[in-house]
Amino acid sequence: MTDASPLRARAPRLRGARALFTGRDGGVSTGEHATLNLARHVGDREQAVEHNRSLVAAEIGAPLVFVDQVHSTRVHVLPATGAPPVVMADAIVTDRRDVALGIMVADCLPVLLSDPRAGVVAVAHAGRRGLLDGVLQSTIAAMEELGARSEDLAASIGPSICGACYEVPETMREEAAQQLPAVRATTSWGTPALDLRAGALAVLEHAGIPAASLDADHPCTLEDERFFSYRRSAVTGRFAGVLRRR
Repeated sequence: MTDASPLRARAPRLRGARALFTGRDGGVSTGEHATLNLARHVGDREQAVEHNRSLVAAEIGAPLVFVDQVHSTRVHVLPATGAPPVVMADAIVTDRRDVALGIMVADCLPVLLSDPRAGVVAVAHAGRRGLLDGVLQSTIAAMEELGARSEDLAASIGPSICGACYEVPETMREEAAQQLPAVRATTSWGTPALDLRAGALAVLEHAGIPAASLDADHPCTLEDERFFSYRRSAVTGRFAGVLRRR
């Protein structure tokens, strides 16, 4: 498919990997899940979800591996061979070339990481809880166990809710900012908010990833209806960040 494919919101350039962020368009789901919902747990028809996943697998050129996401810091390192099991985790790491990794979101951060020198790639789901609890640090540590080095990593933070839209109670903002000051934000209408992207960038830079290798220039999911947003509609689908080692 071409770069104009409805399956591709934007294809970030990550050294050593092929990557994409899907949008809402291009699938067969209907109603609140229209059309490219990739999640099985949101009430969509199973046949539609499987068809949508097959479209994305064809686009990326490899079978997709997902995990059951639970807002944790658990990282699943794929076994070297064989069919990857489905496990509860919020990040996946591999040095395999024969599979593509997928992480689902609908406002949370989809974070894709690649070390082209070591040939290691990863995807992570970083919502508020996971980001503050250290899911990105855990993901990088798992990559390093496979030979990756933070100074060789590149990362892309995909479409997600922005700091000007992610309204939270004042107490939540202060508690989060005590753990990670960069997340403190204010909405465009003047109320307390969290900027998860800024927080993730701070974590990744602190881990040693060069600023020039970080990409976070992607739309806000609440503002941009090309993406599913749980804040906009509690009954909705999920899009994905997808990554495959070259």
